[in-house]
Amino acid sequence: MHEAIDRILVSEEVIGHRIDVLAGKIMEGGVDDLMIVVLLKGAMVFGADLFRRMPVRLDLECMNISSYHGGMKSSGEVKFLDVGMPDFLGKRVIVVDDIFDTGLTMEAVCGVIKGAGASSVESCVLLAKDKERGVEYTPDYVGFTIGDEFVVGYGLDYKGKYRNLPYVGVLREDVI
Repeated sequence: MHEAIDRILVSEEVIGHRIDVLAGKIMEGGVDDLMIVVLLKGAMVFGADLFRRMPVRLDLECMNISSYHGGMKSSGEVKFLDVGMPDFLGKRVIVVDDIFDTGLTMEAVCGVIKGAGASSVESCVLLAKDKERGVEYTPDYVGFTIGDEFVVGYGLDYKGKYRNLPYVGVLREDVI
């Protein structure tokens, strides 16, 4: 599996240190009625490491969202795959995602949660691509800014594989 990686962008150790910082910043905003919403499947690894660093009582929810549909680029269509929604009423909600690419997913999810009565909605992403987007949305908390390249590992996948790499890396061109 590691042989399919062209280069490591962010090491496991560096990710761990940055998550400590992000957790601290989120907690500075208040922990009363705090709810973490992890977007599946990509943010599962990042979300688990993030909320374990928050030694407070919080609600945890997961939402199954799809915008890539198995490809390498966003389809431009955000699909909510869950049947029901959690109760967001009066909560400070932090939406956790693996990567901020087009911005469509985060904009759509945060809009739905705000419309469902959350007192506030913030976003936290492990990675944000440095590129032009068609949306005005900006994440509140960003782990790392990267170039506009296709990455895997630490929850991010290519056709369902490579999520379990302990780092973020660029997949070799001949593997894609």
